[in-house]
Amino acid sequence: MTTPAQAPPARVRETASPVDEDVLTAIETAMVRIRRRQSRRSLARPVAEEMPEPIDLNTLAVIDAVDEGAARPDQPVTVGFVADRLAIDPSRASRLVTAAVKSGHVLRVASQEDGRRSCLELTDTGRAAVSAAHHTRQQFYARLLEGWPEEEQREFARLLDKFVHSLDTVRP
Repeated sequence: MTTPAQAPPARVRETASPVDEDVLTAIETAMVRIRRRQSRRSLARPVAEEMPEPIDLNTLAVIDAVDEGAARPDQPVTVGFVADRLAIDPSRASRLVTAAVKSGHVLRVASQEDGRRSCLELTDTGRAAVSAAHHTRQQFYARLLEGWPEEEQREFARLLDKFVHSLDTVRP
């Protein structure tokens, strides 16, 4: 049995500037609260409910991922891309993409670089759905930021983008 005195020290990564423990606690608490809300899909449900046509929450996640990928012309939007963006295994992503194709939101097309590969594109229905989703989410964020000074809104957006970029580049 290992006692606390015998336990190996926690691995701490050296950083350019140390981060205050109170800052880390505040960030951790906020991120846990965000994760809980996301796991309940508390924002996705109202988005899906306000769609002109009913849409499955998983299909909404797929069309969001395809839309994100379409904004990056350097990377083909494939099932693998969707799996990466949704943080799920490729076989689950394949099933979700198949459902999105069947629902008429996503189209499989042959890759122009490699005919053996299928790429994904939004259909007109998919583009309308993702546009409605953007609008609904942005309206919600507008309500949250109402009353914040404009400079704080811009700073929050800049720092949140910077933080999320770090999530994509730094591994635990």
